[in-house]
Amino acid sequence: MGKYYNDSIIPDALRRNFNIYERIEQLGIDLGSWDENVGDLTGLGLAKIVFTESGLVYLSGTTKGSSPLDETQGAIEKAQKAASDAADEHIIRLHWALICGGEGGDLNDVLYTCKALGMIVSPGGGKFNRSPEVMNGYSFRWHSVFGGGAGDYAKNGKDSGGFSGVHARSAIGGFDGDFSIEPEIIVAIPSELTKKIIMNRGWVFPLSPEMHKKISKNKF
Repeated sequence: MGKYYNDSIIPDALRRNFNIYERIEQLGIDLGSWDENVGDLTGLGLAKIVFTESGLVYLSGTTKGSSPLDETQGAIEKAQKAASDAADEHIIRLHWALICGGEGGDLNDVLYTCKALGMIVSPGGGKFNRSPEVMNGYSFRWHSVFGGGAGDYAKNGKDSGGFSGVHARSAIGGFDGDFSIEPEIIVAIPSELTKKIIMNRGWVFPLSPEMHKKISKNKF
């Protein structure tokens, strides 16, 4: 388990019993490289991730899919795959945001998942009623990695590894765009870890140019 997770307040009965990175490997999620994923804020108006002293970590939305939705099963399944891909991208972002400064944290230090929101590009006016079904592609992938009753490792609605991927959620349709879905998510990690991250390199990811230069000297 993670260095900080081991010292957390999570009750023993709810603690994960698996290594997040083993599941990531089994699921075929490619975490990529430092240079691909650790940049700076030059020219960017928004952060992809914000750390807070409380331990809450906010991940901005990421768009996936190539077209708006209709009610056909083929369109729904395609959008669910796009949602699953969005979950993978958030997992990759969070991994690099946690490890890049060398504070000792990684994905194994995620305590639990708080809230996800999925914005679905679909007809408005009550003409599309399958937004939650589409967002399941995201949520269930998140369960698979962090633990939950609807993931790939669940049997009879239970994951023997725990439930730290289970989250509160909203799925809202009727948005315009040339994509299918934009999910965002909030997770909790130990406040001790977020405080060390903020003290060492700030609260935003990608990093400020000054902090990027500082930590690039030691690529973790």
